[in-house]
Amino acid sequence: MTHSVESRFIAIISGALLIVVAPLFTLFLVLSSQQAAQSLRERLEIRLAANAQALSKPLWDLDIDSIRQTTSNLSSESGIRVVQVIDTLGKLDITESNVRDAGESLDHMSRAITYRGPDGEIGVGTITIYFSRVGLLSALSNRELAFIAIFVVAIFTVVGAAIFGNRTMIIRPLMRLTAAIEATRRLGSRHHVDWRSSDEMGRLAKSFNEMQIQLEREELELKLAHQQTTETYNLTPAMLFSLNERDLIWAVSDYWLLATGYERKDVLGRPFVDLITPADRMRYLTRKALGHRAPQAGQPDDRRSQTCEITAGFLCADGRVMDVLILETELFAAGSDSPASLSVMTDVTELRQSEMRNHRLAITDHLTGLLNRQGFEAVLDEKIAEADKSGSHVACLFIDLDRFKTINDTLGHASGDSVLCQFVSRITPLIEGGDIAARLGGDEFALLITGRHAEARADRICGQIVDMFDVPFRTGGTTVRLSASIGLAFYPRHAASAAELLQKSDMAMYVRKRDGKNGAKLYDETILDRARERAEIETDIEMAVAARWFESHFQPVINVQNGRIEGFEALMRLRHPKKGLLSPARIIEVAEETGSINQIGSIMLEESLANLQQISALPGLAHSYVAVNFSPLQFEPSLPARLAALVARHGIQPHRLVVEITEAVLMHDDPKVRKILDEIKAFGCRIALDDFGTGYSSLSYMSRFPVDIVKIDQSFIRSIGGDQPEVEQKNRMLVEGISAISHKMNCTVIAEGVETRQQHALLKQIGVDCAQGYLFYPPRSLLDLMADLQTCTSDLESLTG
Repeated sequence: MTHSVESRFIAIISGALLIVVAPLFTLFLVLSSQQAAQSLRERLEIRLAANAQALSKPLWDLDIDSIRQTTSNLSSESGIRVVQVIDTLGKLDITESNVRDAGESLDHMSRAITYRGPDGEIGVGTITIYFSRVGLLSALSNRELAFIAIFVVAIFTVVGAAIFGNRTMIIRPLMRLTAAIEATRRLGSRHHVDWRSSDEMGRLAKSFNEMQIQLEREELELKLAHQQTTETYNLTPAMLFSLNERDLIWAVSDYWLLATGYERKDVLGRPFVDLITPADRMRYLTRKALGHRAPQAGQPDDRRSQTCEITAGFLCADGRVMDVLILETELFAAGSDSPASLSVMTDVTELRQSEMRNHRLAITDHLTGLLNRQGFEAVLDEKIAEADKSGSHVACLFIDLDRFKTINDTLGHASGDSVLCQFVSRITPLIEGGDIAARLGGDEFALLITGRHAEARADRICGQIVDMFDVPFRTGGTTVRLSASIGLAFYPRHAASAAELLQKSDMAMYVRKRDGKNGAKLYDETILDRARERAEIETDIEMAVAARWFESHFQPVINVQNGRIEGFEALMRLRHPKKGLLSPARIIEVAEETGSINQIGSIMLEESLANLQQISALPGLAHSYVAVNFSPLQFEPSLPARLAALVARHGIQPHRLVVEITEAVLMHDDPKVRKILDEIKAFGCRIALDDFGTGYSSLSYMSRFPVDIVKIDQSFIRSIGGDQPEVEQKNRMLVEGISAISHKMNCTVIAEGVETRQQHALLKQIGVDCAQGYLFYPPRSLLDLMADLQTCTSDLESLTG
């Protein structure tokens, strides 16, 4: 630095001298030399003119001595080196020379020599003088040279003083400043500059010393802060670690070392991914893309807010695997010698184990140990994906235990649980490695059969499950027998997804249950068609209830002996605005399954009583009755009170309302149902037993329940007059027996489905009280029926004879 600053200073001084002083000095010399040269020429011209005149006479006279004397005197003059005189005739050439240096550069001047004679001026010769050229310094006088010498000495004195002052006032403090900086750099401690002055260098030294003091103070604070940070980093009871930009371990806390069992020297500089279990390494390497968390509301979306988190397995020093949650924050302001991220690692092994236990509990049935519905649906998705990759099939068996509710109701839920566990133990040997069994809820189970021969195995397992119910179950010291309804569906033949496969097998199971239970049903497209039809019926029912599309159609009940109308059976009809009049069979079936039969029954009861009130105005029908069908679901404790309110509202005597029930209402011998029927009977309404003869114990119902009317099922009547005499004879005997028994028990007998005169005549002969059927009247709407009754009385009398 010394040579640089001083050299630059000397260069500046030298440059200034060359740029300013040198040109001025040169100009001075040039002007002086020009002036000296001009003076010399003027002097020489005068001397030349004088000598030319002096030489005119001697040259005319050819006086050589005089000529030589004159030229010698002239050549001795200052500056003249050569004098040459030549006559015009060429006979005389006198030259005087005092040239000291042959190489000296000379100028010359010539003048003609003329002689003034009697004839005028005559040229007699030429005189030429050669003189030295005037140089830049040669023209200077001694005085001028003295002044120039003084000027040069002054310049060098000033330059020397400037260099000395620069070295003393600038170079020396800069050298001390440089030494302090170098000492600070080499030794690491803050050194001060020993320089005091009131000029700029003094202020610079003072500022430098103050800066060193401030930096020393800040370094001390940084050291203390770093020490505190290091202590906090190491003593914090959390597993902290830092990575550099290449994901190498830059630092770890003491607690991290304590928890993992590693030594600090063994992990620093090591790739952190080496400590992650192989199964989780790829997820860890892509953690920044997978675990980046978007800024929270109100948080600026800048680089400093980027964090990522990942849960992975960590390999400890002793070989154990610790599940850890790693939360990593990127340090974008870090330099090359600083960590690129700060991470905190939390041991979540127990939490993960607890989550796994909770997950297992969440997807496992606590009673049987099988998967529950949630777990089965999750596994089903996985098996479907595996089947897609391998090109294999998946079979789903949906199993429902028939009559299982009876065990819970009669023997208790503990016995029911025992039966379920026994069933699981029986089907377990049927399950292979890739198969899945689950309890979906209650008495519903599902089996998932996978592999290349899944369909054949599923068919075989269905038969084995059905056969295993031949052996009764033992529980609570007794044996119980059950059966199973099984629905079977295959992927991808029947379903395109896991949910659809489970749905299709469930639908097939319900079809099997409706068709008689105890067996297996393979899904086909007709099942889906029926399901769609059912869904459409449900929609129609819902809309019909809301818009009151239900109508009560009346079919007259005719006295077989005299042909009079004794009453009417109210039959439900749904008049759809687009589909027209719909058949009631499927509507009633769906309504009973969905529970909407109560709403429909209430509508039909009100419609029927209102219609009876209107039709009673016709002649001979003032005491007629109406029979309304009631579903088992309608028998609620509030039914008698509701019937009383309705008949009172319409002004109808209770005995004119017949409550028509089927065997389904009576078959369980429910005390609540018996009480409701007794209340209805006590109120004055009559009770009719519909479809008599088709149940299991119809005769016992007549003795145990307050039945007033017995309606013989139309299946017995249709065979009369048919082409099978043997069947006709047997059914005739059954009708005679039913009629006789009913009359013995004071019950009115009504035959349903009478369509021919022969059937009517036979019923009349047997002694049946009443009949109804298309022979007399089909079910009609109230307006149509009232119009027919007003015009067709004579035709009815002719039919009944």
